[in-house]
Amino acid sequence: MSFQPAVLEGVLERVTFANEETGYTVARVAPLRRRDAGHDGDLLTVVGSLLGAQPGESLRMEGRWGSHPQYGRQFTVENYTTVLPATVQGIRRYLGSGLIKGIGPRIAERIVDHFGTGTLEVIEADAARLIEVPGLGPKRTRKIVAAWEEQKAIKEVMIFLQGVGVSTSIAVRIYKKYGDASIGVVREHPYRLAADVWGIGFLTADRIAQAVGIPHDSPERVKAGLRYALSQSADQGHCFLPEERLIADAVKLLQVDTGLVITCLDELAAEEEGVVRERVPHPDDVEERLTAVYLPPFHRAEQSLAGQLRRLLHTREDRLPAFADVDWEKALGWLARRTGADLAPEQRDAVRLALTRKVAVLTGGPGCGKSFTVRSVVELARAKGATVLLAAPTGRAAKRLAELTGADASTVHRLLELKPGGDAAYDRERPLDADLVVVDEASMLDLLLANKLVKAVAPGAHLLLVGDVDQLPSVGAGEVLRDLLAEGGPVPAVRLTRIFRQAQQSGVVTNAHRINAGTPPLTRGLPDFFLFAEEDTEAAGRLTVDVAARRVPAKFGLDPRRDVQVLAPMHRGPAGAGALNGLLQQEITPGRPSVPEKRFGGRVFRVGDKVTQIRNNYDKGVAGVFNGTVGVVTALSQEEQTLTVRTDEDEEVGYDFDELDELAHAYAVTIHRSQGSEYPAVVIPVTMGAWMMLQRNLLYTAVTRAKRLVVLVGSRRALGQAVRTVSAGRRHTMLDHRLRAMGAEA
Repeated sequence: MSFQPAVLEGVLERVTFANEETGYTVARVAPLRRRDAGHDGDLLTVVGSLLGAQPGESLRMEGRWGSHPQYGRQFTVENYTTVLPATVQGIRRYLGSGLIKGIGPRIAERIVDHFGTGTLEVIEADAARLIEVPGLGPKRTRKIVAAWEEQKAIKEVMIFLQGVGVSTSIAVRIYKKYGDASIGVVREHPYRLAADVWGIGFLTADRIAQAVGIPHDSPERVKAGLRYALSQSADQGHCFLPEERLIADAVKLLQVDTGLVITCLDELAAEEEGVVRERVPHPDDVEERLTAVYLPPFHRAEQSLAGQLRRLLHTREDRLPAFADVDWEKALGWLARRTGADLAPEQRDAVRLALTRKVAVLTGGPGCGKSFTVRSVVELARAKGATVLLAAPTGRAAKRLAELTGADASTVHRLLELKPGGDAAYDRERPLDADLVVVDEASMLDLLLANKLVKAVAPGAHLLLVGDVDQLPSVGAGEVLRDLLAEGGPVPAVRLTRIFRQAQQSGVVTNAHRINAGTPPLTRGLPDFFLFAEEDTEAAGRLTVDVAARRVPAKFGLDPRRDVQVLAPMHRGPAGAGALNGLLQQEITPGRPSVPEKRFGGRVFRVGDKVTQIRNNYDKGVAGVFNGTVGVVTALSQEEQTLTVRTDEDEEVGYDFDELDELAHAYAVTIHRSQGSEYPAVVIPVTMGAWMMLQRNLLYTAVTRAKRLVVLVGSRRALGQAVRTVSAGRRHTMLDHRLRAMGAEA
């Protein structure tokens, strides 16, 4: 290994790997000097932080030569500068690399053929002349000029941010948020980034703050750390943290004195949008009290949701008055003739409850008749001329609800018409025009979305929430369905427990109930439930791919992309969703010269890829695109730097290349992300490599996602642990307490 500093000049030909978090890049460079040239068509391997560098750019890199035991001779980059290319060939490659939106290889060739080596000077100094190029009209010329200017501005921000260790994609996002003010904000108020820019958490903001000289014990830093600890707990499902735990978490995170944390927490509590402290009953001992610390949106939503439910339950108005004195025997007899089946006694109770009480909950496991009960409620309501609105948290669940009832159904987000920023078009001032609102898969409703939904239900209208409370709770904060079903609460509920004879013939249904009861599933002698035993985690990962991509499609005639879903307990590890996605993509959508692709970070996106949205983005699509939305990549343009996804809701959504960190591959997803979806077949790796995540409600949720077929791949020991382990601890929420207090008042 050489430790002598060296300089390498060359053209960046392609990026083979890039970590968007750290900026660490592996790339291939065509050297400008012959004595630097390697083999493989004279391309050299360079590694290091090439923050913001684009294929086609000429780079002057400072660093050191070395040798990698596996990859041979390579150059480690310590810093670099961009040198504009001087030759016609270099300029053509530079412009055609996708660096400037609107210029692809074809347009680049035309421009360079016209202006030769003076091309870049023309674009810089007299861009209006681009109109001279055949095929470039005024509209495209303006677009190219704007993209060139933005690229220059981003470059300045990139150079500054390179010094403080920010990745390319985050630098672009900072620029999009703050524009020309970016450098000022980063230098003066780095902790604002954590609140304002998606993808920048406290830890990244803290690293930047350290680099720009913000003191370790700055009150601004401590307050940002406290907010971060609370937002982290919200990501784990909690609506608040007990004060003692928050202080302990912050001291550990920030490595500062406890006294300073307490002082800053007091100051935050005094600020209007800081934190909210409230004395609440201890969850384990009602005689004891603790101090709960909330971020304001969660405190507001929890109080509001309890208040809105009180309003709906106790209003004297009734938009379904026909059911107050209906002849139920007659009504249910008419329904049986219409549907061709009688309701079981507990289903009858649920139907009456939904149509006579303003808010009701229907829960139960698979095969217990929830769907038929919902259909019955909707049939009776519509027979009396009621306006019924149907919704579910995901596009797939909404489609299923529509098929079941024969009526339109939408996602909750679309029903409320959420706008940029997350405000809803429908709320208390402008309620939904409906006599009955039915929401399926209600276990997925988090506190913030449930509050928006209930607020939009008109006084006198009926709200029916349907879901399986034994599944995993919502991805977002809160466990609303469980809190609504808590003992002593005011919301009436029916739990369906009887498994119907037809469902008893399904191995998927019977095993789901066995798992929920703490009994191992039957894995032999069933036509729709299998276990492929494999103790080794890595081998189980490879076997999962083989089963999902080849064996299941071949044996059952299923499409591996559309019909088969791999559900992993966790993202990391050799049998985690991350690794499996890479392997499944190679099998199902391999790279071919005819298939357009875009490398982004360590991933490659191709036309045909199955992808999922990993954040709520209210600015995309007709009414926003939300965390968990799944789709297929249908188009990719290097020239326009855009990628198009057709979602499960049949909407075409466009992404700029710098937005691709909002997408992840979805050949394999975590079980948490699969909530609300249903697939013909699911393949579930169950290995000891995921032992921390192996819990009964996780496995139960995964199995209940399957319509026809479940294949477990992994160890019997891991399966046994998952069935035995009941998830530890409730989430920190006070909704059940607020609802019980409301019931006592009534």
